[in-house]
Order: sequence, then structure tokens, then C-alpha cells
Amino acid sequence: MADKEKEPKTEESQKAEKPLKEEKKGKEGHKKDEKEGKKEVAEKKEAAKPIIKHENANFKYIVRIVNTDLDGEKPVIIAIQGVKGVGNRVADIILKKAGVSRLEKIGNVSDEKIEAMEKLISTYADYAPSWAINRQNDLETGDDMHLVGIDQDMMLKDDINRMKMIKTYRGVRHETGQKVRGQRTRSNGRTGLTLGVMRQRLQQGAAAAGGEDKGGKEEKKAAPAAAPAPAAAAPKEAKK
Repeated sequence: MADKEKEPKTEESQKAEKPLKEEKKGKEGHKKDEKEGKKEVAEKKEAAKPIIKHENANFKYIVRIVNTDLDGEKPVIIAIQGVKGVGNRVADIILKKAGVSRLEKIGNVSDEKIEAMEKLISTYADYAPSWAINRQNDLETGDDMHLVGIDQDMMLKDDINRMKMIKTYRGVRHETGQKVRGQRTRSNGRTGLTLGVMRQRLQQGAAAAGGEDKGGKEEKKAAPAAAPAPAAAAPKEAKK
């Protein structure tokens, strides 16, 4: 075996290996070209991205209102709705009160205007009608309030815990993880080990098949034991 390994390669074997080596080199070169092409495309995309330059040197890319970070690139009417409890209608009322343009980017709004908007949000229940407030006639205080930000989440948890404590229907449904607002639960919101729904025809067929099997077994059980066969009659005597 050692002599065979030491033998020099013939010209035929070298010629057969050449195309294989060329194929490998071609594949490697093709992969390198693909990688280089992807890099070039990525560099071109980055270079093509527009560099946003704001005329206002005091532009704020992140604006904080009511413990919420808002994107400074968005218009005020859109950005302010990032605060929980502030919708389109509430935002429109607040901007009119504060005297801020709807289409102005919130990053260009001055600090004084932002403070004014924050005060208007926190005191919204004082000047808004009762039907436009998200918590009317509070259970404990009896006041009309408009909850914003973390206060809304905290009040929701308190309400759910109260319902669980007094064992209302909704509280029990919350505890068991079931639908609370009357949704269907036959095909949606299943919990535990649930099987597929059998159609009515299949159920009827299964019931009928079960009944036949039970009836047959009962008949077999009720049937009396067969009487023993009579003994064979003696052969008649031959006529004389």
C-alpha cells in the first residue's frame, strides 16, 4: 500500500484532476464576487439615504410627555397620541387649547408649549365634558376622571382584582382565563385538553353504531343455550 501511495501520478490522472480544481476555483470566485456585490449594494443604499438636517438647532429627537418618550420626527397630532389615554379627539382639543399647529413636528415645539400641553393633558377632566372622559363616576370617589399613562394600567388592575375578590361573573371568568365579554368559546379561546369538534352527522352515526353494538351484545347474552341435538333414530327394519 505504501508503494502505491509513493507512485508518481500519471498524466491521465493529472488531466482528470485539472477540471475538478478549475471547478472549485470557479465556485470560490463566484462566492467572492457575490459577497463583494452585496457589500457594494449595501454601501450604495447607505450612501443614497438622505441626511436629514433640521433648520432648528434646538430640534429634539425625543420628547418626553407624561412619562412617555415621543418621536420628535412625527407631527404633533400623531406623536401626542403615543401617550396612553390620548386619542385623536383628545389630542385635537389639547392642541387647540395650547395653540400648536397640528402638522408641526413635535421636535420643533418649544419647551414652554410642551409644558403647556402636558398640563392640559393632566387636567383634561376639568374642562372636557363628562361624556368625553374615560372614567366617569369613579366607584370609590364618585368623581369624573380622565386617566392617562401608568394611572390607566394601575386602575385597570385594581378593577380586575376587585371583581375577583367579590366573585362576580366577570371576576370568575378573569380567574379561569376565559372570555369575559360574551364571545363564543366553542371554536375560539379554548383552554386545557380539548379535542376537535365532531359534526352532528358524525355524532349521530357514532351514537347509532354504539347502540347497535350494545344491542347485539345484549342479545347474545340473553339468548338461551341451544338444546342438545336429538339422538339418531334407529334404522327401520327391512320389510319382509
